[in-house]
Amino acid sequence: MIAELLFGTAFGLLLLGIHRKVIARIQRRPGPPVWQEILHMLKFSFKTTWVPATASAVLFVGVVLVAIGIWTAALFVVLSGESLLIIFGIYMLHKIVEHGFGLSSGSPYGKFGGVRSVISAASEIPLFVSIAGIALFTHSLMISDIVAYQEVHGPLLLTVPLAGLAMYLVVLSKMPFGPFSIVESKELVSGYKTEHFGVWRAGLEVCNGLKTYVLLTTFLLVFVGNMPFLLLLAGMLVLTVSLSFACALCPMLSPYDSVTVQTIVAGLMLAYVSVLVVVS
Repeated sequence: MIAELLFGTAFGLLLLGIHRKVIARIQRRPGPPVWQEILHMLKFSFKTTWVPATASAVLFVGVVLVAIGIWTAALFVVLSGESLLIIFGIYMLHKIVEHGFGLSSGSPYGKFGGVRSVISAASEIPLFVSIAGIALFTHSLMISDIVAYQEVHGPLLLTVPLAGLAMYLVVLSKMPFGPFSIVESKELVSGYKTEHFGVWRAGLEVCNGLKTYVLLTTFLLVFVGNMPFLLLLAGMLVLTVSLSFACALCPMLSPYDSVTVQTIVAGLMLAYVSVLVVVS
C-alpha cells in the first residue's frame, strides 16, 4: 500500500504538471515543465514552516493531515474495489476540509476561499445522478461489481454516456484553472491555500496529487472498466489532456454561474435517468 500511495501521489502531481503545460501551449505560452508540481511539493518541504498568529493552530495543522488521510483512504477503497458511495462520500467530505482550510488561517482570502468551497458543493449534485444511472444497469455500487459488469456488457461510457459526462464534469470541477475553479480564483490569491506554507503546503500538494490520481482512476474503472496497468495510466493521461483543453478554452465562471451550470446539468441528468427507468 505504501508503494501505491507514493506512486499515486507522484503520478497525480505529474498529471497536474502536464495539465498546466497543455493549458499553456493552447494559450500560446511556454508554460512550466511537466514536473513542476513535483518540484513544488519538494520545494515547500524544505521551506520555513510556521503557523500564522491569527490561525487556529490545531485546525491549521490538523486539516492538512485529515486531507491526506481521506484521500489515502479513497485510494485504498479504489484498489480494493469497495463501494463507489465511499469515494463520493470522501469527495463531499473534502469540501468540508477545504472549508476548514479557509477558516483555519484567519486570512480574509482564505475565508472567502473556504466559503466558495461550500458554494461549489453544487458540483456534488451530478454525482448522485451518476450513481443512479450506474446502479440502474449494474445493480451494484461496488467498484469490483461494476468492473465485472463491463467485462460482460461493455463500457458503461457507451451504455450511459450522459452519466459519464456528469462524472466528467465533477472531475473537471476539481482540476485547477478550470471553469468551475472558483475556490482558486485570482482575486482570492491562492484561496484557501493562501496562508499555508512550508511543510503544510507540501502536504496540500501531496493531497492534490493523490486526489487527482484517485478521481481519474475511479472514472476509468467505473465507465471504461478493467485494463492493464500501463493502459490505465495512458487512459489517465488522455483524460487529463481532454480536461486541460476544457480548462484552456472555457473561461472561469463566476460563483453564481458555476452553481447554475452544475444545477442545470444535474436537472438534465435526473430527467435522463428517469427516462431510463421508464424504458427499462
